[in-house]
Amino acid sequence: MKIYQDLIEKKAKLGVIGLGYVGLPIALEFAKKISVIGFDINPKRIEMMRNGQDPSKEVGSEEFKGRDIVFTNDLNVLKQARFFIVAVPTPVDKFNVPDLKPILGASTTIGKIVKKGDYVIYESTVYPGCTEEDCLPVIEKMSNLKMGVDFKMGYSPERINPGDKKNTLRTVVKIVSGSDAESLDEIAKTYELVVDAGVHRATTIKVAEAAKIVENTQRDLNIALMNELSMIFDRMGINTYDVLEAAGTKWNFLKFSPGLVGGHCIGVDPYYLTHKAEALGYDAKVIAASRFINDNMARNVARKVIQHVLRNTPDVYNARVLVKGVTFKEDVSDIRNSKIIDTVKEIQSFNIKVDVVDPFAEPDEVKEEYGLALASADGRDYDAIIIATAHEPYRNLTPADLYELTRPTGLIADLKGIFKGRITERDYWSL
Repeated sequence: MKIYQDLIEKKAKLGVIGLGYVGLPIALEFAKKISVIGFDINPKRIEMMRNGQDPSKEVGSEEFKGRDIVFTNDLNVLKQARFFIVAVPTPVDKFNVPDLKPILGASTTIGKIVKKGDYVIYESTVYPGCTEEDCLPVIEKMSNLKMGVDFKMGYSPERINPGDKKNTLRTVVKIVSGSDAESLDEIAKTYELVVDAGVHRATTIKVAEAAKIVENTQRDLNIALMNELSMIFDRMGINTYDVLEAAGTKWNFLKFSPGLVGGHCIGVDPYYLTHKAEALGYDAKVIAASRFINDNMARNVARKVIQHVLRNTPDVYNARVLVKGVTFKEDVSDIRNSKIIDTVKEIQSFNIKVDVVDPFAEPDEVKEEYGLALASADGRDYDAIIIATAHEPYRNLTPADLYELTRPTGLIADLKGIFKGRITERDYWSL
């Protein structure tokens, strides 16, 4: 079952299921070389993409021009593809348990349309074994076909970094894996069409799945260490960023910073690994401890701000706090798993009014996801400002801009250390 030659000769089409921040860039890159069908269940998003607009605001309108691609939410159109890439979200639920509904739903969709000779490749982040043990049975049951006999399978973990214009699909080595030697070769050659940096051929699908989990779990552990150090140094009256700047002069010092760990990678992926470990009878203590530290960092920030407000505001009943930034990282519109929301809710639980602003977030999405109305503009006379995200407009602010927004007794809580050493006329605190 060879597919690569048919793809490059446009005798076969490639289908991408899920056109979010991962799926759309992949679909558009492949569409430079081969025929692509982009599939998403959201008709509103499909219409935007047909008009050259990326709902995630990661891809410019010029990237849609001259591409051999059809956008659809019609299964009959998707069925025309023979090489399927699944790039749907894999979140956790409110109990931090992996939520496989999107990926199993995509597997059901594939099961309805997969044909003999087709290829199915997953890019969604999962725990080792999920592709073959959870997704494959759904496809086989729905299609009455057998993997290895009727169709081939593979896994290639996404490495898309929202807002990063340097480390892109083309410039980062792509891990690929297949259900057998032939599928691995065909999948690798296909991805090499769009990855200039080349591909790494993993020995098995499970190895490729595990590699993705490890990438983000490693970062989670290191950030947890920085967050714990930050809480220790705060009690000592030491600025953590000053410490890290000094320590960073050693050649082998790993440069991580404290912060709120949100988003859909570092703040989620480790839970997939601990979930699988628990199912195998192993208690992943180090990983779980790191998750506990990082998940509670938002409340630690809230407590620091609340303490300042209660100690320094004469009229506590009318206290006001401004939060600048609600997206999970700088200069992107993505609000998924934004941990600053936990900070906001903790402060509000003390009946302190909180205004939230963000130049990148969509107000309707914030309202729908978190029940939080974004303020249209900054106010005045705040008792504290939390600079939660290092958006470029915030990096360009001056200390005087922040003084204008706050009372003389106000606090500047600078989570990213943007204004370290520059705030002299207000109380200043950073992680």
